[in-house]
Amino acid sequence: MDERQGATERRDRYSLRGKVYEQIREDILNGRYEQNTELKEAAIGAELGVSRTPVREALRQLELEGLVNIVPNRGAYVNKITAKDVRDIYVIRSMLEGLCARWATEHITKEQLESMEETLCLSEYHTRKENYDKLYELDSLFHEQLYSAGGSRILNHVLSDFHDYVKRARKASIASEGRSVKSTQEHRAIFEAVKAGDADQAEELARLHIRHTIESIRLHGLEQIL
Repeated sequence: MDERQGATERRDRYSLRGKVYEQIREDILNGRYEQNTELKEAAIGAELGVSRTPVREALRQLELEGLVNIVPNRGAYVNKITAKDVRDIYVIRSMLEGLCARWATEHITKEQLESMEETLCLSEYHTRKENYDKLYELDSLFHEQLYSAGGSRILNHVLSDFHDYVKRARKASIASEGRSVKSTQEHRAIFEAVKAGDADQAEELARLHIRHTIESIRLHGLEQIL
């Protein structure tokens, strides 16, 4: 095997592991697996059409992330996001999203502003139509655009992970009575502050948005959502 062929095979293996990792992670965060469910390498490999090796590597990566608990000589078990985890994540997010909005105000480009404006217009349209599935997608997109505009690869990565961890709670919140309207209005206010270059206002509004979201989730029973 020459060096080029070896490098290609390593890239393919890492790419395959990444796909398996993303699928298992998605299944855990979407609630497909209950807490402490055993994740059997052979069964998952058969389902995904891969060998046990990329599954084993993906499970090790998920263990580092805290979503899987690997017990020596026993197996890998699901470690779901708990109600306390969600509350902790939202408290941390309220601070980090404020920082992100501040940095976005300082670094956002004209093209990024235009993309966020388009997302908001679509959100306002689908809010009127009560298209909650589409609103969930647009909610995610708005936050992704804000994270990108912040200009920090590290902060983007951390906030994106947190956003994924609470996806079930976010879906429930958006579909709850009245929350979609308020959430869209809050997104618009954050955007206008960023556009106006008001970093203090953007930071405060972003923090309030996250606090209002967790209040909505609490009202609808966090434990039941999870």
